Amino acid sequence: MVTEAGTDSKVVGLVYITAWVPDKGESVSTLSANPPPGAPVPPILPPQEGILFLDKARFPASFAADVDEAKAAFMTDSQVPWGVEASSGTISDPAWKTKPSWYLVATDDRMIPPPTQRFMSQRAGSTVVGEAGSHAIYGAQPAPVAALIEQAVKEVQAAM
Repeated sequence: MVTEAGTDSKVVGLVYITAWVPDKGESVSTLSANPPPGAPVPPILPPQEGILFLDKARFPASFAADVDEAKAAFMTDSQVPWGVEASSGTISDPAWKTKPSWYLVATDDRMIPPPTQRFMSQRAGSTVVGEAGSHAIYGAQPAPVAALIEQAVKEVQAAM
């Protein structure tokens, strides 16, 4: 997770694209435990042998609602499983406490509720940009994603 990996001395800034931003002692599990009222529930299937997948039938609407149908089907079929333990791993040293960060809130995200994204990004002191899009905004609308990364690069270079 960039939040902890970003503590490396070679990292000068963090860019989050509709992502989890845990604080010390937090994990994806703790951050997702109490979603805002009315927030969609991600279609995570029950774990099988410690591995999690998203329900293939609900994947496009939940993860890639604004991605073209063929690309969403490919994303559905090629999703990478993740371990239950990965979602419960806690952060010990959040890089955003000492490094600048930028965050793109996908306002139509059905995986991480936008209010949760705003809370985490504001708590981290991130420069925040909001764009209408799904959790897979990078696949449907790469231009705002690239623009935020370019903004981060320019601002880091200007500060050096």
